Amino acid sequence: MVLGKVIGTVVATRKEPSLEGLRLLMVRGLDMDGKATGALVVAADALEAGIGEVVLYASGSSARQTDVTRDRPVDAVIMAIVDQVEIGGELRFQKQ
Repeated sequence: MVLGKVIGTVVATRKEPSLEGLRLLMVRGLDMDGKATGALVVAADALEAGIGEVVLYASGSSARQTDVTRDRPVDAVIMAIVDQVEIGGELRFQKQ
């Protein structure tokens, strides 16, 4: 799993039929301090995440393990919305 922030949506009116009904979001990877890593991915949204939310996403074959993405051609899926991140007893992120 990778920590990321939802920065936008992706709309595709024509797509592979098995992708119908999937919401696609643009996610930027984050480091442990909440700074952007530069990595961008388009992820299927399994949780109705919103723009600006910090999320955990999985990529590769793990992305096809959720009920929403099973047997669909996706390479990334948002699978958790983060409430807080604590490292070494220090709170690094707290959802507002």
